[in-house]
Amino acid sequence: MAFTIEYFHERVLLEVESWPVDVLADYARLVELLVEHGPNLRLPHSRAFGDGLFELRPKGHSGIGRAFYCFLVGKRVIVLHAFIKKTQQTPERELKLARQRLKEMQNA
Repeated sequence: MAFTIEYFHERVLLEVESWPVDVLADYARLVELLVEHGPNLRLPHSRAFGDGLFELRPKGHSGIGRAFYCFLVGKRVIVLHAFIKKTQQTPERELKLARQRLKEMQNA
């Protein structure tokens, strides 16, 4: 059975939809792989951050996107936060927001 993709908030989906078309196309491809493979999706497509937090790693000529997500019971994937990277390292504030939303999902 395939996984389903949900978004923490409509704003997260709107952020993803605002990405450059080439990054968005790669994101769509990676989401298809995530739906099919779930937690078995690994680098270079996905990376674990620990405590149940993962990142999807789409890229294109115009930039690099990141979408943090988690898994919930019932084969549900929740995209917690998404942004376009402007630096080599993931900014701490982006990671902090994703971890905060992860805690909200785990305590819900």
